[in-house]
Amino acid sequence: MGYSRDDWDWLEAEWAFQLHGRSAFLSREDFAQIQAWEENGVPAEAVVAAMEAYFARRAKRARPRSFVAVSHLDKDVAKVMKLRSALQKAGDAPVQGGWDEVKEPLRSDASARAAFEAWRRAQAALPLPDSAAYLDAFDAERAAFALLLAKAEAALGPQAAPMQADLKARLLEAKIPEDGLVWRRAWTHHWGRKVAEAWGLPSEG
Repeated sequence: MGYSRDDWDWLEAEWAFQLHGRSAFLSREDFAQIQAWEENGVPAEAVVAAMEAYFARRAKRARPRSFVAVSHLDKDVAKVMKLRSALQKAGDAPVQGGWDEVKEPLRSDASARAAFEAWRRAQAALPLPDSAAYLDAFDAERAAFALLLAKAEAALGPQAAPMQADLKARLLEAKIPEDGLVWRRAWTHHWGRKVAEAWGLPSEG
């Protein structure tokens, strides 16, 4: 299953988001690298997760390299796919780790923990992207994460407003058209990560 036009637009928007709007990829080399991942069945979400891991690591360096290319993500893409493969092999086994690090009061919320475990099982059940069942399984995993996110977001209370304002500013900085398909996809993705980080939930990547 190849990337849709929306997938390509999202990947370009995420690249600009990570570079604070300074650059988008789509050089000939970057395009070829994305195509190679596409042909090897790497989901767009996995590439985005790899971007986040790479740029988080880059931000910690005292003197990060000024030139960045999509090919620099190769090791992170491999790590993301290895993690997804491990989750898939775990199948319906009990979810190990992750919840004990969640901050209170969310950690003591039994319904939130049940939602977390249901999401992890949905993650583990994701087949390969070229499977006929992938889209339905992906929709189920997203729905499970949305349920967990709703519980975690509600527990934030008044903390949510400044977090939303900060995210909106970052998306506008990346020149993503507001309220378009890419905006909604980027908002859902980054807001989910912000809420997860606020509570110490594992990354959705």
